Amino acid sequence: MATVEHQHREEALAEEQGHRRRDFINIAAVSFAGVGAAVVVLPLINQMNPAADTLALASTEVDLSQIQPGQSIKTIFRKQPLFVRHLTPAEIAAANAVPTGSLRDPQTLADRTKPGKEQWLITMGVCTHLGCVPLGAGEGENKGEFGGYFCPCHGSSYDTAARIRKGPAPKNLEVPDYVFRSDTVVEVGVAA
Repeated sequence: MATVEHQHREEALAEEQGHRRRDFINIAAVSFAGVGAAVVVLPLINQMNPAADTLALASTEVDLSQIQPGQSIKTIFRKQPLFVRHLTPAEIAAANAVPTGSLRDPQTLADRTKPGKEQWLITMGVCTHLGCVPLGAGEGENKGEFGGYFCPCHGSSYDTAARIRKGPAPKNLEVPDYVFRSDTVVEVGVAA
């Protein structure tokens, strides 16, 4: 009887050791597969990072010295139009006179410009409705009924601070990150 019990204990111990060995082999195989997957996947993910030449286009400098008060220019930033507008004192006063509570996307002119440089309004030239390029930055273009920008696609009108005032656009024209490098040079795409 004792030998039968002893034999059962030995069988149970052997079975338990077999389970441990299988568990170890399973864990080792899964770990090895995980490391192998990481070795394969990391280069694939890394190749999706932007190239060095793309990163170089991440910011752009704009010379403001030739832009007269009341004039706007169009340039390109990250393959999209960028509007740079030199506001006149009358345009600044008109923008500041609008109660922000009456705006769909309430922002003051000060929210959209840099302190001490409120005459320089820098926005993306992409309508926030469906991505058309608004008019108003080029010489003789329709500026809309609020004197800012007018989107010919669906009739959105922006004021002199590029805030949406009429039409289907839900938001103001986007103000990108930018810093003044000097009184006449601004770098767009760099956080202050």
